[in-house]
Amino acid sequence: MRRLLLSMALAAGAAHADGIAVNQIGYLPGATKVAAVPAAEAAGATAFAVVDAATGRTVLRGSLGAAARWEPAAQDVRLADFSALKAPGHYRLQVEGLPDSPAFAVAADAYAAVNAAAIKAYYFNRASTPLLAAHAGRWARPAGHADDHVLVHASAASASRPEGTVISAPKGWYDAGDYNKYIVNSGITVYTLLAAWEHFPAVFKAQKLGIPESGNGLPDLLNEALWNLEWMLAMQDPADGGVYHKLTNKGFDGIVMPADARAERYVVQKSTAATLDFAAVMAQASRVFAAFEKQRPGLSARMLAASRRAWDWAQAHPKDIYKQPADVHTGGYDDSQLDDEFAWAGAELWVATRDARYRPDLAKLAISVPNWGDVKGLAWVTLAQRRAQLPAADAAIVKSRLQSLAGELTTAWRGSAYRVGMRAQDYDWGSSSGVLNRALVLIQAYRLQPQPDTLAAAQALFDHVLGRNPLGQSMVTGFGAKPPLHPHHRPSEADGVDAPVPGFLVGGPNAGQQDQKDCPVPYASSLPALSYLDHVCSYASNEVAINWNAPLVYVSAALQALTPR
Repeated sequence: MRRLLLSMALAAGAAHADGIAVNQIGYLPGATKVAAVPAAEAAGATAFAVVDAATGRTVLRGSLGAAARWEPAAQDVRLADFSALKAPGHYRLQVEGLPDSPAFAVAADAYAAVNAAAIKAYYFNRASTPLLAAHAGRWARPAGHADDHVLVHASAASASRPEGTVISAPKGWYDAGDYNKYIVNSGITVYTLLAAWEHFPAVFKAQKLGIPESGNGLPDLLNEALWNLEWMLAMQDPADGGVYHKLTNKGFDGIVMPADARAERYVVQKSTAATLDFAAVMAQASRVFAAFEKQRPGLSARMLAASRRAWDWAQAHPKDIYKQPADVHTGGYDDSQLDDEFAWAGAELWVATRDARYRPDLAKLAISVPNWGDVKGLAWVTLAQRRAQLPAADAAIVKSRLQSLAGELTTAWRGSAYRVGMRAQDYDWGSSSGVLNRALVLIQAYRLQPQPDTLAAAQALFDHVLGRNPLGQSMVTGFGAKPPLHPHHRPSEADGVDAPVPGFLVGGPNAGQQDQKDCPVPYASSLPALSYLDHVCSYASNEVAINWNAPLVYVSAALQALTPR
């Protein structure tokens, strides 16, 4: 009750922070560093100062930019560019008439801690295992959902597995604030984590997360990804290669711990989207784990064989759209547009096998910022990583498409009063993930052709979810001066621990406010960039989700690896 009352009090507070907005974790020495200053409160100021957080000594002075209107928050803002600050230390930014900014670090490993926590958040969301104090600390908990007695739902029944057949599909991650497991959302999630490994292995090779598998000869990022990959493999019907859409209760659990959620579990309908997402990820994983044959003999070959069988099933069932059964009321992840899944799965299999029958038609394949329902952007990311192995004409198309989209994103960043490149309509469900997936696209273009503005635009988006926003709010639990305290995450609310599980990216501002009928307090603002509620009831703005955390892992690693020293 104390936590609920505190959350209600916070939600009833000011809609925006009347202060200086910075990345509350900090910056790499060579990074572009920009703070946002509310113009109304700094009307008479012309300059800013950066001071040592401990001594108050001024280390840098600069001029404030001109005031400009940022419509997503209906706020006039001035920018303070302190990129010249490169010396490691802890600092605050000062502007006359305003409180000091939150303290922030400048350090060569500025993003190492948030990267590690964002990965370990997946460990905290594991199904089918206890979280022991040696690994989970105060967030230790008993095992929940063994998932070794899962029923085949009527929608998933087949000749070899009729309705009511018992199967085993343990492990995997709870998808979000709920306790169900979904193949479609696992697809983009695992892909993004494995792409982080493929692109920036040096960031992860020596990383020790303190999970049970640490020290087993695999990098911990791959150990964690395997927990979900092994569950995904169990979701493929061995008789025909099709993949069940989800493993779920028939309805959402209440705010209880995993061990206290004991409803019957089902696998529901094979779908084309789930099967293609599975095919794509298993082809990618087969490439990654080929380098670890000694540690996991036969795993790479098993994954590639599973991918091929899934592809063949999808070719035979090209329009098996997921339809929610009448007696199932959990997340749908339904997707009726499947061209992007076919292209992504084809690209992954083509890269893995060099078999031309999988090759997507690149001339007809569009590009967009990826999300779980639109994965064609992932095909371009994979092709960019393997560009040197492609025919020259294909390589040219890959570079052109990525640079075109990145150019649009950079132009939006450059023209934004807040210097963030987000429009009012971009603050929808899971906007924090949308912010970071934009950064992910920019990073692909930067890797192809390094341009300072491209990386600066990606940095600005990363800063935005870590506090450089008009709420003055970090969107990552456990990180920043003002982190989320009450995410819509059942274990964080039911475990009796005051602090939520750390390392989770919450959904972020969402103008739709679809949860208001379920919340005891209103949002403080309806303005898109301010439409956020730090309350456990707010599944529309404050839920966590595995696909939202994945670009946090990727972007924090990429900036750590790519930012000039």
